[in-house]
Amino acid sequence: MMHQAIGGRRGTGDPEATQCENEQSEQGLATGPVRGGKREIDVWGIICWAFQNECVSLDRHEEETGLEQRVNVDPIYQMAEIARLGCRVQGGGRSASHHDADIVAATLAVLPDGCGGWHMATAIAELARAGITPDWHRNPQVVPVDTVTNRYGHHAKTADAKQLGSIGWPHQSRRNRKGRTVYDPVLFTPVVIRPSAAQVTRSRRAYLDWYGALLDIRSALQHSVLTSFIVTDRMPARAPWKNPA
Repeated sequence: MMHQAIGGRRGTGDPEATQCENEQSEQGLATGPVRGGKREIDVWGIICWAFQNECVSLDRHEEETGLEQRVNVDPIYQMAEIARLGCRVQGGGRSASHHDADIVAATLAVLPDGCGGWHMATAIAELARAGITPDWHRNPQVVPVDTVTNRYGHHAKTADAKQLGSIGWPHQSRRNRKGRTVYDPVLFTPVVIRPSAAQVTRSRRAYLDWYGALLDIRSALQHSVLTSFIVTDRMPARAPWKNPA
């Protein structure tokens, strides 16, 4: 009965079947056992379920009117077409969302400004729809500053180490095939680490802000009247960069 109540309208419907849940299973964030007729689930799992399976929206006006927002279609044009018809066309829309999914969307819509407010709510919704967590730059890369392409392929551009001054290398002497002394530059490849330290700091700060918002959402959902789920205390990793394994 639980699976019918959740998924009879949208295919699988079960949060365990979503891509987000597959992502979470690697982090140990998955739905738990059924307790008292309700399924245990973590806060990120129920948010992903609401936005992926139930397709809830943070635009409450859209939900109330039943008008679907279409890309590249002016709302004024939609209103004019409805007025021209003299009635609102029924059908072709979508059925009502699950009660618990509506609670999740409503909780995000009133996220306090101290937790990021509307900007954070929309960011969380987009991440949940994609089934991903904020990028905290797991793998910084060392890349050449410049590259050159010739008939031999694509290569990193080198520079004269003498340009580095006191920390570089002077030109090295050698004798050529004619017995003359020549000086050859010592070449090196200038590199840069991407993303930069400042970019990594910003991304990890954004991850912590996202984590703090989830704490507020978790508390709100645990005190809400949900019909099919119990939100547990389990959370995503607070600082995954400290233990990337």
